[in-house]
Amino acid sequence: MPRSPRTFFTADTHFGHANIIRYTKRPFETAAEMDAVLVSNWNATVGPDDDVWHLGDVAHGTQRAEAILPRLNGRKHLIWGNHDSEAVRNWQGWVSSQAYAELRLDGRRVVLFHYPIAEWNGFWHDSLHFYGHVHDRLTPTSLSCDVGVDVWDYRPVAFNDIVETISALAPPARPA
Repeated sequence: MPRSPRTFFTADTHFGHANIIRYTKRPFETAAEMDAVLVSNWNATVGPDDDVWHLGDVAHGTQRAEAILPRLNGRKHLIWGNHDSEAVRNWQGWVSSQAYAELRLDGRRVVLFHYPIAEWNGFWHDSLHFYGHVHDRLTPTSLSCDVGVDVWDYRPVAFNDIVETISALAPPARPA
């Protein structure tokens, strides 16, 4: 029996971006090797009917994005990152493409933005915030975390796995 579609999140794949390997200390020799591992990991994790929310910085250049994105499983949604060109934002394969989104998953509001936000819609009411951009340089909390590939073993991560991981963490600090 096939499994029910799931919702995954990822960010900062930077397909084709050789300098990101050095900048983030990724364990790859070349951009081609990195791209091959990212595509393989994505397709081993995500099924064709799953939703994947990519929270920005898809690729280094439009041609690289157009070569790789059709090869990735799932129904793909984009939250714009600072490295996403207009052409990448308008790629016909996205189910949706926007700067910001809010979802309801398992009864919880989930706020999606490329950048981490100090306080988001529903912050005081147990909503979650997922972001990219920081390449594992920001401490997650029980309500927010970086969903980028540098944090999650170079693959998209399922919503339930994120919630399970962050639920044991300290809540965000409340202002005095």
